[in-house]
Order: sequence, then C-alpha cells, then structure tokens
Amino acid sequence: MLIPRPRQVVRQSGHFDLGPETTLHLTPGAEPAAELLRIRTGLPLRPAADSPFVLALDPALSGLGDEGYGLTVGRDAVLLRARTRAGLLNGAHTLASLRQREGRLPCTQISDAPRFAWRGAMLDVARHFQPIGYVRDVVDRIAAYKLNVLHLHLTDDQGWRMPVDAYPRLTEVGSVRAQTEGDGIPHGGHYSKAELRDLVRYAAARGVRVMPEIEMPGHVRAALAAYPQLGNRPERRHAVWERWGICENTLGVHDEVFTFVRAVLDEVVDVFDSPYIHIGGDECPTVEWEESPRAVAVAAAAGLSAKELGAWFLRRAGAFLIEQGRTPVCWAEPDATALPPEFVVMPWRDAGHGLDAARRGHRVVMTPHRATYLDYPQSDAAHEPAGQPGAPVTLEDVYSGEPAPADWPAEESARVLGTQAQLWTEYAATPSQIDYLLFPRLAALAEVAWSEGPRDLTDFRRRLTAR
Repeated sequence: MLIPRPRQVVRQSGHFDLGPETTLHLTPGAEPAAELLRIRTGLPLRPAADSPFVLALDPALSGLGDEGYGLTVGRDAVLLRARTRAGLLNGAHTLASLRQREGRLPCTQISDAPRFAWRGAMLDVARHFQPIGYVRDVVDRIAAYKLNVLHLHLTDDQGWRMPVDAYPRLTEVGSVRAQTEGDGIPHGGHYSKAELRDLVRYAAARGVRVMPEIEMPGHVRAALAAYPQLGNRPERRHAVWERWGICENTLGVHDEVFTFVRAVLDEVVDVFDSPYIHIGGDECPTVEWEESPRAVAVAAAAGLSAKELGAWFLRRAGAFLIEQGRTPVCWAEPDATALPPEFVVMPWRDAGHGLDAARRGHRVVMTPHRATYLDYPQSDAAHEPAGQPGAPVTLEDVYSGEPAPADWPAEESARVLGTQAQLWTEYAATPSQIDYLLFPRLAALAEVAWSEGPRDLTDFRRRLTAR
C-alpha cells in the first residue's frame, strides 16, 4: 500500500517477478534511479540492453513536472519514465514500496507528481546529539515517503554540532554541556566535516537535500561559551546552557560578530550544497541589546531601536548568503516584516503568519506548530512519554493540516513552497524516542505534502496498517 497516495493509480491483475536474476535496461541518465532501486531492494539488478525492465529518463516527457513519473508494471515488463533525475528517483521509491513478498510487483499503472516542491523533516541534533548513522537512517525513512528535505538543526544554546575551522572552540567547548536540567550527566558530541559531506552525498542519492540551520542571533549560548567576545558583555563567561526554554544571551552587533558570522557561513556553504541555508532568527530576546550602550549606538546609527536589531542582524547575515548564491531561510517572528523578500520564511506559530509573509512577497514553507511539531505528545494517554507542554498533536491533526488554505488568495497560495515536520529534541534523547515521535505522524505529513485532492483518514490508516 502506497504512502503518499499517488495522483492516479489503475490496478490490474497479475504481477511481475522481481528477483536476483532481474536486469535493468537504462537510458542515459537513469543510473542514479537504478542504484537507488538496488539500495531499496537489496538486489543486484544488473544492466542489460535487452531487459524488459526499463528505467527511462526522457527530457521531452511533459505533464508531470520536475518530480513526477509514469510507471507501468505488466506481467512481462516494467516501464518507469520521468523527465528528470528527481522524478526517476521518486518512481524508484514507488517501485520499492510496491514490492510484495517473494519479490512480486503487482501489475499497475501509475501517473504521479507531488503537490508541493518542498516536503521536509527537521531534526534537532543540537539539544540532543544523534550519531551520524542514525541521521542516515532518518534519511532512508523520509526518502521512502518521498520527503525531499532534511532540515538539520545543528546549533543552539545547548550545543554546537558542526566544526568550523576558523573557530575550533565552537566544538571543543560548545559541543558539550555539563548537565541537562540538573541531571548531573554531561552530554555532548559533534560531527566531522567529512561525516557531514558524506551525509549530503548519501541523502542526494536518495532524492533528499540536507539544509543546515545555524541559529542566530539568539539561541547562541553554546557559541558564547566558546567565544564570549561575541556577546554583548564580553567580560562575562558562560557555560553551554544546561536548561530548556529561551536563553536571554544573544550575539552582539559589533563588527567582530559579523566577521564570525561570515566565516561560519562560508564554511557551511562549503560543506552543504543546498540552495537554502537556514539562519534561525526565532525567539531572540532583546534585553541585552537594550542594556548595551554599543548595541544601542549601532541601532541608532541605523535609525532603529534596540528592539529592532533582530531583523537588522538577519538582513546582514542573509545578504552574505545571497552573495554566495544561496537563499536565506528563517523562522517567522513579528519582526520578519523587516526582512527582504529574498528570505524564505517558515511560519511556526500559526498559518496567519504564513499568509502575512506571503503578502509581503516571501516564499513560505508552512510549519504551524499545531500540525507539524512532532515533539508534542501523540495523544493524552497515560503511557505517552513526556513531550513539549501543551495539547497533543495527533495523527489526525497532522493529516488534516493544510499548507495552502482554500481561503487564501491565489497569489499568496502560489508562494507556498510546501511544508515540513519539526522534531525538537528537548524531550527525545535517543533514536528510539525520536522514532516513537516521528512515526506514524511523519507519514501523514508526507501525504499532505505530496498528494492532491481530498483526504480520507480511514483510507490512510488502512494503507498505513498494510505497509
């Protein structure tokens, strides 16, 4: 049973036997899809010019967009066609999901394409570090649901997980906190650049791009623990933050800080080939700027109040990314009204913020917390593990989410790139705890992001159970 639901499916009788002796006929450019099919099935699937199992990259194919595909499975032949590499990879995922016991592919005709181009999942590895092997496992599973963005939240108050050659103390100091909420247990870890580059390649082979997030100008206590001169009170010495919630410490706004920001982002764009780079921007207290004579002076010189420095900071960081040919992404906050339209905005508080951002000319990725934040409990049952305080976000809540509400004007709806799930890890320290929160709700979001037309929760549950 397929999740997400394809655009059009015609079931037929019979099956095609897919086994160790099956070969593939590949047109030029189809090898990445063949390799993905080998990965997903575990079969050798050797190339052969006379094979009846054809993977065809056809740039002239029209009607299915950049990620669509057409698939015909007959008793004696299989044909998968797409206009682009991405479309062939999506079709390969469908073939792998169709495979039944004993290697049978049910005869069927499928014409399929996604509703939205951005279909993602955010994994927070800053609050609780996760091994790179587990992150690759997450890539495998989101790719199987045709999600195509892994948003990797790499830095926060509680830990810095990416090495920066120009600032080695970010990981030497900033990657380890002494304890968490008074538990007395140190927690730490960080990735190597080689691991992150390999993750980018691994994900790309499965049709997923990795978008890094480097938080600024708030959520930076780990960076300030390593380099206190970047703060508003350089004489203060900080530890990596040991609590959850919002920390009042922020980056300063003096020149040395922007030298730091440029150096960090320069190394980020060298490791990650994503056209989008997330720079945070959420939940940034202004109290330190308001109390800092230097910050107040910088604000006054820019014709601003200290309270308005958050958007000013993001504009400067975003301008550097634009110079590098990348698109800055940030969370939607009230001061996002001052951001240039080049920013992609993620409205997380509610859908109304998304509409406001679209009206200002931003492209948006819808992330309203009541439909996409999977760190909330799945139900109010007594057995549910601790999660973010608040009402549960149920499977039905996720499945009924609407990235582009019907009452939005057409112009604003056209600016919705898509949607993604968020998994913040304050209350999920281990892979098994993360898995429990992700699934099956992530499957529901995948269908919201991919499938056109009315949704049927009963049918979705049936297909979910049958997988």
